[in-house]
Amino acid sequence: MMDIRIGLIGAGWMGKSHTNSFVNALLLFGPESGKPVFELVSDVSEEAAKIAVEKLGYRRYTSDWKDVVTDPNVDVVDIATPNFLHYEIAKAALENGKHVYCEKPLTLSAGESQELAELAKEKGVVNYVGFNNVMNPATHYIKELITSGKLGDIMRFSGTYDQDMLLDEALPITWRHINKFSGSGALGDLGSHLLSVSQYLLGDMENVNALAKTFIKERPKSEGSSEMAEVENEDLITVLANYENGAVGNISSSRVATGRKNYLSYEIQGTKGSVHYSLERLNEVNVYFHSDEEVDRGYRTVYLGPEHRGFNAFNPAQGIGIGFNDIKILEVHELLSAVTNGTPYICDFAFGAKVDRTINAVLESAKEGKWVSLKKAVEA
Repeated sequence: MMDIRIGLIGAGWMGKSHTNSFVNALLLFGPESGKPVFELVSDVSEEAAKIAVEKLGYRRYTSDWKDVVTDPNVDVVDIATPNFLHYEIAKAALENGKHVYCEKPLTLSAGESQELAELAKEKGVVNYVGFNNVMNPATHYIKELITSGKLGDIMRFSGTYDQDMLLDEALPITWRHINKFSGSGALGDLGSHLLSVSQYLLGDMENVNALAKTFIKERPKSEGSSEMAEVENEDLITVLANYENGAVGNISSSRVATGRKNYLSYEIQGTKGSVHYSLERLNEVNVYFHSDEEVDRGYRTVYLGPEHRGFNAFNPAQGIGIGFNDIKILEVHELLSAVTNGTPYICDFAFGAKVDRTINAVLESAKEGKWVSLKKAVEA
């Protein structure tokens, strides 16, 4: 059994989610992929770091992330910080020869992400970006339908990722509203998840045309304050896309979508069949095959079960649902397996850089009001 010593940077909600996932990956999959050891945690809040030691089981804490990336007793640097810190921390970790597990987005620019991807390849270390929806058993089932030809030639990807968590105008400004900290609004925070799934399933995009809009243009500087601050990025974005395989895409995302809580939903239409999926009904995939005897009945529901990749680690039968944290466990298990056994994985830094290139092209298109080629995209 190989100990994999974790150095966590960022002890907030996502840091806790990662830690929980490491614990449960060991319980569910056993030690064959390595035993996570919670060696060191860092947070700008010393109190949060102390709590991570007391409640999450980390051996030591620090308020300086540089201590984590240089610590000889850390094997994997786990980055769960706000977006703008990802590049500097990941680069320092790679330069110190650490494996890196970074929440999405990899960085705020395609150029920086590509630089990290090349550096990770040079160093020969595991480099993983947390696009957890790619690890969803539903995603892999849909990928099988596409690659097997059961859906025929893919004609269209239509999807949206909507939440209403920022609909309240009284909610104060946060780093998510400021471009130098977040890079973008609804696109980077939510839409990037849909882009990751879309490009994993259908391949690269050729060009994009986007429209972005901010509905809540100002927010209080702090809770209850009458002093206002400008919201710098989009509440809603809509994208038209041409894929290199000939399919057409229409993708949107909103953080002010009234009534929507975690609505990552998409439909893929092919010449022989179609598939629809929604994260709000995480354990169900709706499929339609034109060759079915009763084609007039339309879609039918397939419940995820043990025959779908990843599911059988949790439940023995269809209809016993898995949840968000279970998908993070699958993500972490793939990371551990790559570190311990050298097994292949999907969401490496090169994949993250591809998503970031798409984000940059979409932002440029929205700014310039024109089609933008992914191959010629410049940083927004």
